[in-house]
Amino acid sequence: MPKNILIVDDAASIRQALSFVLTNNGFNVTEASDGDEALEKCALKRFDLIISDVNMPNTDGITFAAKLKNNNEYITNSATPLIMLTTESSEELKEEGRAAGVRVWMVKPFPPEKLLDTVNSVCGIR
Repeated sequence: MPKNILIVDDAASIRQALSFVLTNNGFNVTEASDGDEALEKCALKRFDLIISDVNMPNTDGITFAAKLKNNNEYITNSATPLIMLTTESSEELKEEGRAAGVRVWMVKPFPPEKLLDTVNSVCGIR
């Protein structure tokens, strides 16, 4: 059964690129444009993995991760692995992410193969 992945990024081009790579490799993909929309989707559906940007309007990626971690009302919950895919690379921000439940921090740009290897590893594939 294909894994369900939620992509959270305010840039439509990034969402489309990630979706293209992941769907062509057998994953089911749902998209959200910010943390608020992502939380709405997490209340309705269980995801096996979330890939999120940090810098987004309304609710940023770290706040989204913290809300998901600290609230039991979502079908997708704190046990769901979260990959932060961002241009941000400061150690302080990475530490905030870890505290909020981020499992992997990847810096853009990235080769698609690295994304797939990371997704497969986090999802326990291979």
